[in-house]
Amino acid sequence: MGPVTAFLQFAGSQFADWRGTHVSELHFWSRGTAWLSLVGFVSAVALVLLVRIALGRRNTRSRVALPAVLSGFGQSPMAFIRHAPLVLVLAGVPLFLLALADPYTALTQKRMSFPGRRICLMIDASTSMVRWFEAPTLRKASASKPGGSEAAFFTTVAAAERFIRIRMEGKYRDLISLVEFGDQAYVVTPFTSDYDNILLSLSLIGDFGEFLRFPDQGTIITRAVEQGTRLFKAFNFLDASGNILLLFSDGEDAGVITQGKTTADVVNEAIAAKIPVYMVRVNHDKGLGQIIPDAVWKAAVEKTGGRFYAAANESTILQAIRDVDRASTGRIDVKQYVTQKPRFAPFALAAAACWMLALLLKLTVPYFRTFP
Repeated sequence: MGPVTAFLQFAGSQFADWRGTHVSELHFWSRGTAWLSLVGFVSAVALVLLVRIALGRRNTRSRVALPAVLSGFGQSPMAFIRHAPLVLVLAGVPLFLLALADPYTALTQKRMSFPGRRICLMIDASTSMVRWFEAPTLRKASASKPGGSEAAFFTTVAAAERFIRIRMEGKYRDLISLVEFGDQAYVVTPFTSDYDNILLSLSLIGDFGEFLRFPDQGTIITRAVEQGTRLFKAFNFLDASGNILLLFSDGEDAGVITQGKTTADVVNEAIAAKIPVYMVRVNHDKGLGQIIPDAVWKAAVEKTGGRFYAAANESTILQAIRDVDRASTGRIDVKQYVTQKPRFAPFALAAAACWMLALLLKLTVPYFRTFP
């Protein structure tokens, strides 16, 4: 990210912060300093005007005589524009004084709305996930660095990390949870808007030693989907838009293979809750249909409104990540509680902008340097 882009993002965030703040809500740490500065400013302006008036009366001989301008020409209706730099300078003064007073807001509660989704990330950590899967791009970008292992499990962890970082770089404010599953499903991190927290959780479960200590040997995806759906229920998200289950697994589901589960049994709760399931089946060099549960899972997730990806190589995983990222988003409503948050930056930035614009007009446009 370049310095210009970073500054524009900073300015945009400060402008949004300014729009959401009312002057009546502000308290001031340095109110006396601001009043003293205002008195000093007014006194300095008055002194300068008095000096100019006094000197102007004494130096009458140095005045230059100009021919009279015929009154028939009239005055241009746009003549007042030449005072724009002065107006900008004066407009910046109260903004600067507000910033100098060091404003802050006391304990407040605000309801903010952002574009985003409620995403439940689900990662298969069963024994079958130790199979080799080549993913050089994902491993190179992954911060977890799982000891150089090329097991499918670490590929899915790196893919989940890539997805989170893509969301971080966008305009979204998602609520994300992390579930790890095998024979049973375990909530690692409940729904949170803290992307760094999710990345930390991914790095922890992506540790090679932690993976070896995972207690479950088999894979029952049904229980993972049920756990994810219950998590949405627990947070009362079922009536919200933008819910999604993003599941990474090798697809070798014991529940489907040995227990003969039907499609309705597998995703019944997700269908009822209207939560689309996006499943990325990670199994090296095995295309669609080369694993017994593929047909069942493809039909199941498509019933929920999601999509099934038979990832036999890294490119399919990357395509799945891009597709899910581009999927339609909902809205995230967040209650924010802020206590004594400084608010001087938006006022200081606005004052600086007024003065810089006035200086720019004076230096670059000859019209603003004409004789009044």
